[in-house]
Amino acid sequence: MKVIVLGAGVVGVTSAWYLNKAGHEVTVIDRQSGAGLETSFANGGQISVSHAEPWATPGAPVQVLKWLGREDAPLLYRLRADPAQWRWGLQFLFECLPWRWRRNVVDILRLALYSRASLQALRSDTGIAYDHSERGILHFYTDEAHFRGALSVGRLMREHGCEREPKTPQEIVKLEPALAQILPQLVGGDYASSDEGGDAHLFTQRLASLCAARGVTFQYGATIEDILRDGDVVSRVDIRTAGGEKRAVSADAYVFALGSYSPLWSRRLGIRLPIYPLKGYSVTIPILDPDAAPSVSLTDDEHKLVFTRLGERLRVAGTAELNGYDTSVNALRCDAILRRTAALFPLAGDYDSALRWAGLRPATPSNLPYVSRTKLRNLFLNTGHGTLGWTMGCGSARVLADLVSGREPDIDADAYSVTRPRA
Repeated sequence: MKVIVLGAGVVGVTSAWYLNKAGHEVTVIDRQSGAGLETSFANGGQISVSHAEPWATPGAPVQVLKWLGREDAPLLYRLRADPAQWRWGLQFLFECLPWRWRRNVVDILRLALYSRASLQALRSDTGIAYDHSERGILHFYTDEAHFRGALSVGRLMREHGCEREPKTPQEIVKLEPALAQILPQLVGGDYASSDEGGDAHLFTQRLASLCAARGVTFQYGATIEDILRDGDVVSRVDIRTAGGEKRAVSADAYVFALGSYSPLWSRRLGIRLPIYPLKGYSVTIPILDPDAAPSVSLTDDEHKLVFTRLGERLRVAGTAELNGYDTSVNALRCDAILRRTAALFPLAGDYDSALRWAGLRPATPSNLPYVSRTKLRNLFLNTGHGTLGWTMGCGSARVLADLVSGREPDIDADAYSVTRPRA
């Protein structure tokens, strides 16, 4: 079949890769000048199966209330006169119920495990390099209550196949000597030895090149102007090229990999998706002293930050801000990230030269993405991955390619369907 993929982030490009491998003729359309230039550009860099716990936890509502009004809060909810934001927030509260939280953890974990294995196979098959590391992810805690909660989550994950092993403060420092200076503050941690790190932007661009070499067509600088339906099918997509030319493109099947912008286009087709942009921040710091910088990928759960070594750079990312489609970089939030990093690793990098970035992550209230058929026979979704687009990218794309090809996916994909129950 001829398939058009809308969006050239990590999710769209991996979709193109697996669709092409399945024998389809694929065209990818994106408004940017190249692949991976929006949400995939400067994310946290972790392939973090061990980060399968959603933002919607039983304790989240109380924590969000405590953080209201704090500019440096890990999760900042800026209340707006936006019905979509309020609907999203109400469903988020529903997903915080203990039984929903547990179910969401298991469903996220299933897809994340499948995706990590798929990425490893892709890397083995192609030799693709993207500043990746296979040294695992270490979660560390300086608060006893947070640590006890993490032990409970870790037990649940181990029951479902994630190796997330508890560690004492001494074991933490042995795994990552760069944390030695905060040893007196550490109360414990856990370690997922099979998790990985890597530059999602570099991966996306290099995979796009591999796709192009296999015959995938990329139309960059192409802005969607309209998507039309005819009965129960999408009939065409109207685009404007970088040169200003208006064109109509059509295919046998269409894939929405439009990230945070997916619900804006899907509702024009009569499909409502509870996806809301969750703005995340990152700083990329040139490393001055390799011995003072972490070499194991780290997660600071209390501050909602991740630290990943990408070659000669240290990527620190995290926090979340619900503020509509605003993509401006809030200096106060980036400063908070830099302060925490400098407190942990004071000699590691050139903090004055840090590159600051913000991007919109397409979040569902449950953190479960939509990898699904729709009520339109030729429209498919691969979107809504929130903070885990890099972690789930390859697995989601494999499931998507199976659905488009009329095959049953290797894993149970009902939890990622657009028809799954909502609040």
